[in-house]
Amino acid sequence: MASRHKSAGMAVAMLVSVFIAAGCSGVKRVEKGKACWYGPGYEGRRTASGEVFNRGAFTAAHRKLPFNTIVRVTNLNNGREVKVRINDRGPFKGGRIIDLSEAAARELGMIQEGIVPVRIEVLRLGRQR
Repeated sequence: MASRHKSAGMAVAMLVSVFIAAGCSGVKRVEKGKACWYGPGYEGRRTASGEVFNRGAFTAAHRKLPFNTIVRVTNLNNGREVKVRINDRGPFKGGRIIDLSEAAARELGMIQEGIVPVRIEVLRLGRQR
């Protein structure tokens, strides 16, 4: 009987430590704010991750999320969604929370508007190098 309680206690302790570790990662799982996009002027330049920027790829810049993190971005004006991979740092202007590639912006229907309200949801955290 004591063995069964000891096993249950260990399982609970493991679960609690997993929840604490997940909650203390410092990464917001959902954010709301403004998104903008970048494209032609940056084609072929190196991103902060060292990759060459490709405006046709579904990538984005974020100030804090680890490189290779996958996020779902929802345009709150029209409900359209896109999944992008974080491979750059930014944006560094006016309350914006993510800077999208041209391909991602086109998928979200925001090319003309330029800046739109979005919701970002982390689907998979990338590993720091």
